[in-house]
Amino acid sequence: MGLREDLDRFREVGERRREDLKEFIRYGDLGGSDPDSIQVPIKVVDLPEFAYDPRDRGGVGQGQDGTPDVGQPVGPPQPADDGDGDEDGDPGDEAGEHEYYEMDPEEFAEELDEELGLDLEPKGKEVVEEVEGDFTELTRAGPNSTLDFERLFKQGLKRKLAMDFDEEYVREAMRVAGATPGDVFRWCREENILVSRAWIEDQWDTIPDDERGRWESFEEMAENVDRTTTLERIRREGLREVPFRREDERYRHPEVVEKTEKNVVVVNIRDVSGSMREQKRELVERTFTPLDWYLTGKYDRAEFVYIAHDAEAWEVERGDFFGIRSGGGTRISSAYELAAEILEERYPWSEWNRYVFAAGDSENSSNDTRENVVPLMESIPANLHAYVETQPGGTAINATHAEEVERAFEEHDGVVVAYVSDPADVTDAIYEILSTEDQE
Repeated sequence: MGLREDLDRFREVGERRREDLKEFIRYGDLGGSDPDSIQVPIKVVDLPEFAYDPRDRGGVGQGQDGTPDVGQPVGPPQPADDGDGDEDGDPGDEAGEHEYYEMDPEEFAEELDEELGLDLEPKGKEVVEEVEGDFTELTRAGPNSTLDFERLFKQGLKRKLAMDFDEEYVREAMRVAGATPGDVFRWCREENILVSRAWIEDQWDTIPDDERGRWESFEEMAENVDRTTTLERIRREGLREVPFRREDERYRHPEVVEKTEKNVVVVNIRDVSGSMREQKRELVERTFTPLDWYLTGKYDRAEFVYIAHDAEAWEVERGDFFGIRSGGGTRISSAYELAAEILEERYPWSEWNRYVFAAGDSENSSNDTRENVVPLMESIPANLHAYVETQPGGTAINATHAEEVERAFEEHDGVVVAYVSDPADVTDAIYEILSTEDQE
């Protein structure tokens, strides 16, 4: 088997593995896993193995009688039959290691991303430390070793170019007949020559008396004397001095970078009222458990809050969340009241990413959804609010909560409603929930 064929086989294994994952979510026994370790049964995965090329029957191998058969798998030497084994090949009483493969939540999230085409990028919120980054911050004071000399030089060079003038050209203007220092200064200003009057007066006496009157006028002088630019003089004479000033000094300091931790809290709410029979409870578990695994794998730190409710709500442990027997009436708003209280006290929005997932059969007490649940959902800041209706066989006549929530938040990106009437709907519901998160 060539390398290309081997790669194709391994790629096929990956595709089958992801299909196993979807089947596991839909129909598998979720109870065999825990929050940190997911055990996915293997149904159809055959691991690739190398075999001899039929075009080359020679070579070294473990073939029978020294000659390998065509297509015989390459494997370790087989022990000789010494009579101690099971002569008739009796089956063992221990499970084979290949019956399931174990995944951690991070690997589970990667596989689910690949299979469903999800693109959830968690945001960091809580600042865990401040570190020094690149030296990009500038201040007016600091040790000499951090002086930004390049900036200082550029500022000085800009000043030199702005103040520079052709000294010989100005001295030639002092040779105009009858000109005074004031006349030369005014003429220079008209010609945009940035020279000070003090410099002209200082240089006035350096012009010999017999050279004054060389030119009849400034116009005659300008027509006969070439004026050199600053760039030409620098090329000819070099850069002899740059006017540095203290006000141009800047010292580099490292930028302070805040490192944030990607924290998430997931509030799982489930209806345990009398109408929530076994099939409905199973669909809740089959939807919520993979969501928990996925978010655990995506975030650095994930915490979960489990709330059960009938007409009242109470917080429970994870192990009890899916096992509570149904009974009592229904008031969904009681769960959101408790969720708001817990989030406010323990998980401030400024530090935690929040997900609020609720599930039930959509049956609720009269007017509770419109008057209480919707306003409560609007008041709880979260990355995502989701409601999953679990109604085997389709929606019941009095099951209107999901539809009311969907209508109320029709224009809201951070709220999603999913419908699960059969285990086959679970992966579609998970995709709909996780692909709806408001990334703003």
